[in-house]
Amino acid sequence: MTFLHKLAHRLAQLKADARTVVSATALVAGAVIACEKVVNPSSPGSTVSQLVVSPKVVTLQQDQLQDFMAVAFTPTGDTAQISVTWSVTGGTLVDTSSQGGRHYGHYRGSACGSFKVAGTSHPGQKSDTGNVTVTCTQPSIASVVVSPTSASVPVGQTLQLTGTPEDANGNPLSGRTISWSSGNSAVATVNGNGLVTGVAAGATTITATSEGTSGTAAVTVTSVPVASVTVSPATVSLQPGQTQQLTATPKDAGGNALSGRMVTWASGSTAVATVSGSGLVSGVAAGSATITATSEGKSGSASVTVTPVGATVTLVGAGDIAECGDATDDSTAALLGRIGGTVFTAGDNAYPDGYYQDYVNCWAPSWGRYQAVVRPAAGNHEYHDSITSGAADYYRYFFREHGTVVGDSGHYYYSYDLGAWHIVVLNTFIDMSAGSPQEQWLRADLAASTKQCTLAYMHYARFSSGSVHGSYSAVQPLWQALYDYGAEIAIAGHDHEYERFAPQTPDGHLDTARGIRAFVVGTGGGGLYSFGTPLLNSQVRNSNTWGVLKLTLADGSYSWEFVPITGQTFTDSGSGTCH
Repeated sequence: MTFLHKLAHRLAQLKADARTVVSATALVAGAVIACEKVVNPSSPGSTVSQLVVSPKVVTLQQDQLQDFMAVAFTPTGDTAQISVTWSVTGGTLVDTSSQGGRHYGHYRGSACGSFKVAGTSHPGQKSDTGNVTVTCTQPSIASVVVSPTSASVPVGQTLQLTGTPEDANGNPLSGRTISWSSGNSAVATVNGNGLVTGVAAGATTITATSEGTSGTAAVTVTSVPVASVTVSPATVSLQPGQTQQLTATPKDAGGNALSGRMVTWASGSTAVATVSGSGLVSGVAAGSATITATSEGKSGSASVTVTPVGATVTLVGAGDIAECGDATDDSTAALLGRIGGTVFTAGDNAYPDGYYQDYVNCWAPSWGRYQAVVRPAAGNHEYHDSITSGAADYYRYFFREHGTVVGDSGHYYYSYDLGAWHIVVLNTFIDMSAGSPQEQWLRADLAASTKQCTLAYMHYARFSSGSVHGSYSAVQPLWQALYDYGAEIAIAGHDHEYERFAPQTPDGHLDTARGIRAFVVGTGGGGLYSFGTPLLNSQVRNSNTWGVLKLTLADGSYSWEFVPITGQTFTDSGSGTCH
């Protein structure tokens, strides 16, 4: 035979051998003996040119046996008499054998996956490989274990469950798909990862299922306990026969509102004011009463003052106040004690930057002596000039530690009634644009007010002739809402001086009929600033006097007086009527 004919015939015969490599080894050898010549490659001209391993591709079940055969050929196509070493990348080579120029590797598929079986000739160092895929049948799931098997979770909070499929021997099985379901989604829901969310108080079963086998966990959803009750508005001023609706909000320890809780109401003096089961307060006679809302043993209260028809109330205060090391804030605080009434602040309540220790060390010894009657506004220093701070120390000191109403955490705008007046406290450090949550709240609050007269205070001034800060156009949408609903007075701070404007529109035009009279009162104790060019409609200015603005609020009218600290003489006073 020629070399090519002989080699092709041998390779074809080897392929046939691969199909019946163990049982027909002797038969194959006899069938090809006529053309086969076994040559020792150590003989002259008898080098090894090729090693062929067969089968090339085979698929086995786990632990199944398979024989691989290797044959070496000389350049003339004859079978070379050699030895072969075998290697595998996975599984087990049980043993090896040789017969008539054929070399066998006996392979067991002991591992799952795709591997190579390689043979290498000696001499010649020729190599070839066969490819084997070992498939493994996954063990059946006998059980699904859910952990924890029982647990409780408060309403609104979450609980993570885990599901573990196991075989009949209790061995964990990985890589299996698990689906989750709740027996009562009105009590608790569960997502595809086993995260349970409490919805309402009660009990339910959470089920984990994998390949038709299930496991369960018993989940109890508990009510979050009431930690506090907030009553809004916190202060109410009525005349006999008038009413005011109060709202009670039970909250958890984190300050989150809790719905669906029962609230009971009580008046500390029914001779002064009564309250219905829904929180509607009715003025009876002149005096003061505390209205209490109770839920699950926790209470909150509102102070109600019933004033005779025609009586007046006092609102007094300033902005830019407490600064450690200076006596000016102590001097303005002394004025509060002499004047009496409800105290407002126009922001920047404690320097240097509204941190908790600034309130403790600087505010508390001065204006903090009148904490019980303070109704504060937040300024930029309450935020440390960073909106991301959320003015957390302000909220902690005023509301959490002293119960002073400051509005919702992070928002700090709110309202209350004082005598015949409706008072609005705004936050000029957050969004004030038209359509913003604050602007929408303001319009709704003003629309709901039953009072003829309205006053607002805030930190940034819509109009100011101050040389340091000046006017803030961003405040105009809030002013527009106040103007649209007929507000009389707007007070601000930020510029550390005193300035009074004639009644004007939100865009600065004189309007003696419906305009808002603006005051800048940044004279509470911080270092004083100076003025630039006076703005149109600016009537009175002073930049060298600390003091407070005293407002006497009557039914349908008001008067104002700037009261200087002891030793200073500047003052300003006047009066006006409500729209």
